Amino acid sequence: MVMELEVAQMTRWEGYVDWRNKPALRGRHGGMVAASFVLVVEILENLAYLANASNLVLYLKEYMHMSPSKSANNVTNFMGTSFLLALLGGFLSDAFLTTYHVYLISAVIELIGLIILTIQAHVPSLKPTKCNESTPCEEVNGGKAAMLFAGLYLVALGVGGIKGSLPVHGGEQFDEATPNGRKQRSTFFNYFVFCLSCGALIAVTFVVWVEDNKGWEWGFAISTITIFVSIPVFLAGSTTYRNKVPSGSPLTTILKVLIAATLNSCCTNKNSCSAVVNMSSSPSNPSTQAKEQELHQTLKPTTPSQIPSESLKFLNKAITNKPIHSSLQCTIQQLEDVKLVFKIFPIFACTIMLNACLAQLSTFSVEQAATMNTTLFSSFKVPPASLPVFPVLFLMILAPIYDHIIIPYARKVTKSEAGITHLQRIGIGLILSIVAMAIAAIVEIKRQKIASHSNEKNPLPISFLWIGFQYLFLGSADLFTLAGLLEFFFSEAPSSMRSLATSLSWASLAMGYYLSSVIVSIVNSVTGNGSHKPWLSGSNLDNYHLERFYWLMCVLSGLNFLHYMYWATRYKYRGRGNIDES
Repeated sequence: MVMELEVAQMTRWEGYVDWRNKPALRGRHGGMVAASFVLVVEILENLAYLANASNLVLYLKEYMHMSPSKSANNVTNFMGTSFLLALLGGFLSDAFLTTYHVYLISAVIELIGLIILTIQAHVPSLKPTKCNESTPCEEVNGGKAAMLFAGLYLVALGVGGIKGSLPVHGGEQFDEATPNGRKQRSTFFNYFVFCLSCGALIAVTFVVWVEDNKGWEWGFAISTITIFVSIPVFLAGSTTYRNKVPSGSPLTTILKVLIAATLNSCCTNKNSCSAVVNMSSSPSNPSTQAKEQELHQTLKPTTPSQIPSESLKFLNKAITNKPIHSSLQCTIQQLEDVKLVFKIFPIFACTIMLNACLAQLSTFSVEQAATMNTTLFSSFKVPPASLPVFPVLFLMILAPIYDHIIIPYARKVTKSEAGITHLQRIGIGLILSIVAMAIAAIVEIKRQKIASHSNEKNPLPISFLWIGFQYLFLGSADLFTLAGLLEFFFSEAPSSMRSLATSLSWASLAMGYYLSSVIVSIVNSVTGNGSHKPWLSGSNLDNYHLERFYWLMCVLSGLNFLHYMYWATRYKYRGRGNIDES
């Protein structure tokens, strides 16, 4: 009996439970089989999201009668909010609920939002009146606008929760304590991006064609059905999942360490903060040195494993045997966990500019393509919103090649387990984004030149395939950066904050979309002074100076890459399972 109990204890995954909240067992829970359900769900989830997001700018412009710039800003705000709310999903996964439950709740919320949008698209009285020569266009307002934005932002809330929980749920199925488990996890994240691309491929081809030719109510209906189907597919894998037990609010830990470090830097005891402040102003004072020595003794642990690392030393003051208040008592592990989060934050910040470039694929690039000849093979007309098919196809081809050919070869060359490090992948993506913006500017110069000399205004006698080049480079940048970021944050973050940290990958996308809107607003404000017309305003894209905007994005991306190199070259990866001593 005792032996059987010991064997059972040996087979448990410590800190993990199954869907019934019972201890997860090795050999029964986790692994690639469990992760495969997540990959299938990601196809369905991203199909439901991108089917609308990729074409939304035209829906707002043509059916809700918004101006091109307002449509673009509303799309970037919607997509930005969707990805920013991934932080909420990550926070809930770490603090209160498992990633399993967060996904299910979020999927239901997105389903409700899509039902609202489907109803509005189907019922003519819930949309603005169609405009023609006798009826001027009236922008959506009042209750109709409220219904539109309620549906959109319920979708955004659901998408955020899914993005903040689903990739982490998949990544947690692997044993990171073994080399094989880490390799399988790396494969999972590569194929996660592959499956994300599969969903996107269906969305920007079949669903976009349905929206443009059969009606938007059918496009929203397909998204609604897809996200509904994803729920039973996800539930089908319940018996195979291992779910990490929530360990409490990561934000509480971060705030506790910051507050403790701040107060302890001012107070060396509970009773005389003011005296300490006065002493700290005179570092040569012998009594100050005595106090500092006394504090150092309180920080001195009994074993080397308890010694705080030398990085971010100002946070070490959070550790003391005499805290200002008992609730501010911090452990070495909590201190080092917070340091890890602080170290990865500059990497996150450096990817925001790349995602501001990616935002153009859903806004101005679609509007550019709408003015061009989108006919292929003499008769087949391609919807402008289907342009992302170029990077999506490239991603689907490159992801397996990267995982099965490039990485194994790189491992042999570099003699390292990773082959190409996470930061190297992110850096490659940043370089590709610079090239993409330069190409976008050149293509727009060509388009504008043809528009100024052509009598054919709709469409212009130039193929939309020219736009495909910027999609190709930005899509490649997305593969390298997103897959690199997801695995970087997952592997480098402390386990108690893993969901929240991994959500930074999506938050970077959100901040990029918001930054794009801010840059557009600033550009129009600066260039619209005096007698000059703003670069990006009006209802006719041919009157825009979009090429100048793209050159500006290229320059900003170049400066951002230099900023990234500063932090990336100084970053030291944490040891597997060990506290980072860098």
